[in-house]
Formats: sequence, C-alpha cells, structure tokens
Amino acid sequence: MHLAVYLPLLLPALLTLLARPLSDRLHPLHATWLLTGAAAVLAASATLALALLAVSAVIRLPAVASLGHISLAELGPDTAYAMPAGLLAGILVTAAAVTGSASLLRCFRGLADSYREARRLPGRSQAVVLDDQIAAAYALPGRPGRIVVTAGMLDALDDTSRAALLAHERAHLARFHHLFTSAARLAAAANPLLRPAARAVEYTVERWADEEAAKAVGDRRLVAHAIGRAALAATPRRPPRRAMPAVLGAVFAGRADAHAAGPIPRRVEALLAPVPPRRLALLTVVLALALLAGVCALEAANDFQDLLALASSY
Repeated sequence: MHLAVYLPLLLPALLTLLARPLSDRLHPLHATWLLTGAAAVLAASATLALALLAVSAVIRLPAVASLGHISLAELGPDTAYAMPAGLLAGILVTAAAVTGSASLLRCFRGLADSYREARRLPGRSQAVVLDDQIAAAYALPGRPGRIVVTAGMLDALDDTSRAALLAHERAHLARFHHLFTSAARLAAAANPLLRPAARAVEYTVERWADEEAAKAVGDRRLVAHAIGRAALAATPRRPPRRAMPAVLGAVFAGRADAHAAGPIPRRVEALLAPVPPRRLALLTVVLALALLAGVCALEAANDFQDLLALASSY
C-alpha cells in the first residue's frame, strides 16, 4: 500500500500543536468552526487509514486470502513491517471504535438528559431562577433551551453583570455550542491526539459566547468584569454527571469544569484586548492540513480497492 496511508496518522499531531495558537489568535467564531471541522476530518481520515492497514494485513493471511479467492501473488510482496503494522492498526482502530461509540452514547444520553431537564424546569420563559444560594449559571439545550441561574449567582452580581451573564448563556443556546463541543469530544475519543483540539473548542465556544455578550451589552470590558465576578462567586459543585456533555455556562459549576472551559484569566484578557482579526494564513494552513489528510485517506482507500479488485479477479 502507498506510504501516503501513513500521513493521516501523523497530521493530528500538527493540529495538537496549532490548537492553542488558533484559539488565542483567531476570532472565536472562526476558531470554533475551524478546530471542530479539522478535528472531525482528521479523526475520520486517521480511522480510515488504520482500517486500511489492518485489512491489508488480514487479507494477506493465507486462510483469509483463500476464503476470499484473493491471489497473494497479485497483492505483491509483503514487507517486513506490514504485518506488525497491520496488527497494531487493528488494535488501534478497534480501540477507536469502542471509545468513539462510548463517547457518542454519552453525548446522546447527556443531550437527552438536558432536554428532559429543560422540560421539567418551571415557567415558560427562557431564563429560570432557582431559589438556591449556591452560585451557578448554565445553559441547557432543549426544546426550548433554558438558562438556569441560581439566586446565589444573581445576588453576587449587579444589574449590568447579570445582563452580560444572561447574554452569554443566550449565545450558547442560539449558536448551538453544545454541538461543536460534542463533535470535538467525539473526534478526541476516536483519536487521543486530538484531545488538545477538543479542549481548545471548549474554550473557544466560551470566548464566542463572550463576544456575543459583548455585542449584546455594547461593552467588552463590562463582560470581562462580569465573568470575573461570576467566577469568584461560583460555588464548586458539578451539575449532574450525565448532563455534562450538553451543559455550557459562562462559569461552569465546578473547578474541573472551569478548567475544561478554558482559564478565566485568558478569557478576561482576551476581552480587554481588541477583537482578534481574521488571520487568513492560519485559516489556510489548518484547512490545507485537513484537506491533505482527507485526500490521502481517500486515495489510499481507492488504491486498496483497485488492488483488491485485481487480486480477486484471479
């Protein structure tokens, strides 16, 4: 098989190196779309490449070749590393399938729990205030999506900060940020090299919501101030575990969640700086990276199909 089949296995490591610069230097809207799309393409390409390596090794086994009426002579001479590489690829693609399926199930369960919880909340307005002195605020996707804010969080904020907080949560629902984070987590579950990219997406959706809130209230410094106050007031307690894949908030309810969403100081610093410009060079590099991985994986699949068809005709 052509050596290009190995390229999709290496390119995710480059996205790992680029994830942090992309999340810091691009506008968060562009960074979110770019990182999520690139992670999905790279995860799919790497999985396809692993599957091709595994299958190419399996069909060279005499028993399998005989069963499939495949001519080993037409397949060409084997290399010393083909069988070990195929065995390793088989293990890795099986692990990717298992972890990816488990992550997909968690996402579906989390989203279902979120929809169910959104329906259970009292009232019909989008924002729901819970009579709880624990300081927390988060968005629950659903039909309709709901914004949950506790009395403890409202008591910790002034009127302008409350407006910024609610605008942030509305942005999460309006822009379907939970779909971006879920897709990035699925890609990272299938390929652990993409975990930094998934963490970067969790940060950029928060930054995206920050910028949307700044547009809504007309003051980026005000949003930065509101985030800082909300972070200081937030009570360290998690939402229900299964609902976590679908829950997003200006400041997550637990320390681990705040870390996953991205450091608060980075978000505050970004809001106090000018809005990031459109950097075409970075956009082009990452798009080319994803395109190259996809083309290599599809080309390897096409070559393997042609070879298999030729070997099976004898």
